[in-house]
Amino acid sequence: MRELDNLCVNCWGELTSGSVCNECGYDNDVENDTMYLPAKTILQDKYIVGTVQKHDSDAVTYLGYDGQLDRLILIRELYPKGIANRLEGNTDLHIRQRYLDEFENIKKSYYKLWTTLEKLHSLSAVTPVYDVFEANATVYAIIEDMDCISLRDYLIRNEAGYIAWENARIMLMPVLTTLESLHSNGIVHGGVSPDNLMLCRDGKVRLAPFSITQSYDSSSVLEFCENEGYTALEQYDNNHKICAATDIYSFSACIYRALVGTNPPSAVSREANDKLMIPNAIAENIPIHVIKALVGGLQVYPEKRIKTIDALREMLDAAPAVQAKTIPQKDIYQEGATGGYPDYNKPTKAEKKRKIIATILAVAVIITIIAIGVVLKTSGILNKPVQEEEQSQVLVTYEVPNFVNNGYTQSDIENNGAWNEQFNFVFQGEYSADTEQGIIFKQSIEPGTKVTQGSDIVLTVSKGVQTEKVPNVGALTIEEAKKQLEELGFKVTTVEVYNDGTHTKGTVKSTTGIAPAPGSVVAVGEEVILQVYGEVETTTEPTTE
Repeated sequence: MRELDNLCVNCWGELTSGSVCNECGYDNDVENDTMYLPAKTILQDKYIVGTVQKHDSDAVTYLGYDGQLDRLILIRELYPKGIANRLEGNTDLHIRQRYLDEFENIKKSYYKLWTTLEKLHSLSAVTPVYDVFEANATVYAIIEDMDCISLRDYLIRNEAGYIAWENARIMLMPVLTTLESLHSNGIVHGGVSPDNLMLCRDGKVRLAPFSITQSYDSSSVLEFCENEGYTALEQYDNNHKICAATDIYSFSACIYRALVGTNPPSAVSREANDKLMIPNAIAENIPIHVIKALVGGLQVYPEKRIKTIDALREMLDAAPAVQAKTIPQKDIYQEGATGGYPDYNKPTKAEKKRKIIATILAVAVIITIIAIGVVLKTSGILNKPVQEEEQSQVLVTYEVPNFVNNGYTQSDIENNGAWNEQFNFVFQGEYSADTEQGIIFKQSIEPGTKVTQGSDIVLTVSKGVQTEKVPNVGALTIEEAKKQLEELGFKVTTVEVYNDGTHTKGTVKSTTGIAPAPGSVVAVGEEVILQVYGEVETTTEPTTE
């Protein structure tokens, strides 16, 4: 194993001068937050913990290093948000008392997910998992660190914002085999989206990272990972059950995003208005069998949806037997259509009637224009010179899209050339407990409003959950400490500790008596545990006769 003292915990390159890495610029004097494992913690005598990459609903990911095989890895530690923390100086995960039973079920699900993925590492759409083990009262998965970008980033960088089916098919179809293998092992992914379909340098698309299904279920004790447009109806709190069709919905939504260029509307909104709009210019370039597959895969109710991955694969492959099937075509419309999804083979009677009416109206308009022209010419109006100040200015107007309900980020808007030609966007940040950080959740002009070209539209971007630093309330009375913490929005729990007589009863322990530790940045509403000195404990010697 290499000498750890001279390694950068962010990129694992050699430190040549001081604590700042010349390769990545990371200052190695900066320590991980006390709620996480300290950098250079060694697991299983070979895996070294580095910097914290991110903390999801069920787990935290560290950039790590395999000291035996000399390679970069990702270390994913089971660390459920809201129900677990670490007391300062302790590597074991601390589970809050009322969540002990739930944690055992979460732990089983987590272990099953990652051991299953370890067995499936040969599949092209799975990021290789090398090891799964228990330590520190929790579970760890060791994953290969791969150079990738998300499908969403790839599409945003694409000039059109979307790709042709021929390209999407090559990229996305191998993912179905992975989902099918998970389902055969009793696992529903629950969170497939353009953010976790990763395009890797070797040309393969992989599904990563993984979280347990409970993370994508609003009825779970875990923080709900909603991905509007990709989260199926049954994942919200209702009478429908999460099943294999849940992954079919989210995967179909990813295909929709890749081919159309926008996120689908949320499943909740579609329950009231079950339509998906595809602009005519785009719909013409999507094969009809793919549109039929999207219709079946994006049915709002799971019982009406395509049931298995194999059935979805057949429809996307356009097998002759499948093409002959009749699929309900009620929820995907071409933009501007007034009836159901158009028949590409021949026009309906209603369409023929509309064409006749449109032709008659067009002829009438032409005759009217000619008549007006004759009148103007004979009256001499057309020959009258027009003063510059009398010329009327033609104003171009555009209808304001819905920027809020489609999960757009600021970069989504900034990279859409058409929108930036039509409107002038102003971005502002605001905390939101309900909207994921980086997602737009307010707009200054209502969707559907028609405005002139270049009009200002203020878009409010979520700054995520509001956070505060935990103050140092050590040595204060419990009343003073609670007041400070509760004014900042924290929930306070007290634990009585031994008093040897050198401390005042009812005061907070000044050293390691606060968790999370003072100075930690914690979400408002989180629990802070205080260790408070109790009564002075004394002993009485027995009397002697």
